[in-house]
Amino acid sequence: MDKSRYRRLCTRWPGTALDVKWGDALTATVDGKMFALWRLGGPNAGQLWFKVDDHRFLELTDQAGLSPAPYLARAKWIQVEEPERFDDEWLAQGIRRAYELVAAKLSRKRQRELGIEPASL
Repeated sequence: MDKSRYRRLCTRWPGTALDVKWGDALTATVDGKMFALWRLGGPNAGQLWFKVDDHRFLELTDQAGLSPAPYLARAKWIQVEEPERFDDEWLAQGIRRAYELVAAKLSRKRQRELGIEPASL
């Protein structure tokens, strides 16, 4: 996965937006709540970070190339150190799941307003 595929993927779901936070993080949000980010610069440039299910966090961070995301690990975010080493479909599924996890925490009313189908989360 590269930055352009990340951009296309993260903006195709209802209620999503991209913006740069902290000067170097291309952040994907749903209704203003972060679910994934692509590091643009600094020591983590080119890394992909996203939220995962609580019960999968330890399993995933035990794998080579995946680690707890700095500052966000307590919220169960992982850091994909070299996204190009991982299958694009696997990464896309992980990002989609991150979107679902965050969108599911929005109120049902807000989900409907954004055009998110609660049944699909």
